[in-house]
Amino acid sequence: MFEGKNVKLGIAPIAWTNDDLPDLGKENTFEQCVSEMALAGFTGSEVGNKYPKNPEVLGAALSLRGVEICNAWFSTFLISKPYEETEKGFEEHVAFLAKMGAKVVGVSEQSYSTQGIQTQPVFEGKHVMNDEEWKLLCDGLDRLGKLSLEKYKVALTFHHHMGTVVQTAAEVERMMQGTDPAYVSLLFDTGHFAYCDEDPLAMAKKYAGRIGHVHLKDIRPEVVARVKAEKMSFLDGVRAGAFTVPGDGCIDYAPIFKVLEESGYEGYMVVEAEQDPAKANPLEYALRARKFIREKTGL
Repeated sequence: MFEGKNVKLGIAPIAWTNDDLPDLGKENTFEQCVSEMALAGFTGSEVGNKYPKNPEVLGAALSLRGVEICNAWFSTFLISKPYEETEKGFEEHVAFLAKMGAKVVGVSEQSYSTQGIQTQPVFEGKHVMNDEEWKLLCDGLDRLGKLSLEKYKVALTFHHHMGTVVQTAAEVERMMQGTDPAYVSLLFDTGHFAYCDEDPLAMAKKYAGRIGHVHLKDIRPEVVARVKAEKMSFLDGVRAGAFTVPGDGCIDYAPIFKVLEESGYEGYMVVEAEQDPAKANPLEYALRARKFIREKTGL
């Protein structure tokens, strides 16, 4: 599977140190994180808050370990702030990624997001956009994607996410229909689809030709059920262990990998599984994920 395809494997630093919950993994350094990524057999990394901000310093540290930056999260506020405010920060962000050699940027619309509000149940109170907001979002994404691609050769991928205005299959569909495929593609996240009870395989089939980046995240359904029953926030669910690495949860990855392979997907597939590193040793789980992916794909 994926033979002859330009498919690489990365892993996100959120398993070692969580930017949204700084006490999780506060003892883990940047150097430990990227060294263990390499030791586990990954060649790509996304960007965490502990990473050096200077491209030369970061590049030197990664080069020693045979690791490269493949993406970094960017929060947009296209429906709640003037477009120009988002564009300024976005261009600085993309310029940094381009210097690091990354080919994609992962964007999430964070206007009215509940994902960081620890008093808000993640399955309740989500903002639903009206037609005007949908137009602001889609037009803004097209403009950002055009700027990113034409000026920096970095493709915009949109990250659907729990607690945000684009979470469900219907919302993803409206975003995809409302944006230009030349400038906006999907950051396909298996775990976030499964978390909100959408079928990641169906989503992979539907958008196979327009997936620009992949996050491999699994869920523990018994924990997600607890999150819903106990009205827990998204971040409290993370603490409780709602997410885990592929192969350790309930998602059937074999048919998903098959769809990606048959559609000719190229780029990075990134293990992104935020857990409490005191409970789930990051290196151990990185090795588990790497073994699982190798067994399922041959990569």
